Amino acid sequence: MSKKITETTEEIVTPILEELNLELVDIEFVKEGKNWFLRVFIDNETGVDIEDCGTVSERLSEKLDAIDPIEQAYFLEVSSPGVERPLKKPEDMAKAVGKNVHIKMYEQIDGSKEFEGKLLEFDGETVKLQMKVKTRSTEVELPYNKIASARLAVVFN
Repeated sequence: MSKKITETTEEIVTPILEELNLELVDIEFVKEGKNWFLRVFIDNETGVDIEDCGTVSERLSEKLDAIDPIEQAYFLEVSSPGVERPLKKPEDMAKAVGKNVHIKMYEQIDGSKEFEGKLLEFDGETVKLQMKVKTRSTEVELPYNKIASARLAVVFN
């Protein structure tokens, strides 16, 4: 059910975002406590502001009300993915080359399921990271198809 709702929402919101020169980062339909939330995360090269979120929210809300694809009551939230933006698609990973990322794997590689470091390369199949292990720098290659989740990572020096 939740997958169908996110797919329907994506179909509805994509033309709105294209018109406003915005990009869809992610959509989630989740229950928290007694309430359901439909969350739409948007971005663009220069970042999004409260006005962008408000405009998308208004237009999307109108379309959702007209089609009414969601049976239960829910809250619609449109926002920026923030500084730790998820990297959902191969294009997201490619854009993140040179940046710090946090990656969780489906299965252990070299005894670990989580990796954080500078994304050096991405060729569509393999992610190459430069990581610091204690005082030394090391490189690790991770198969893209084994990544459970990935996001940009903020590094505090």
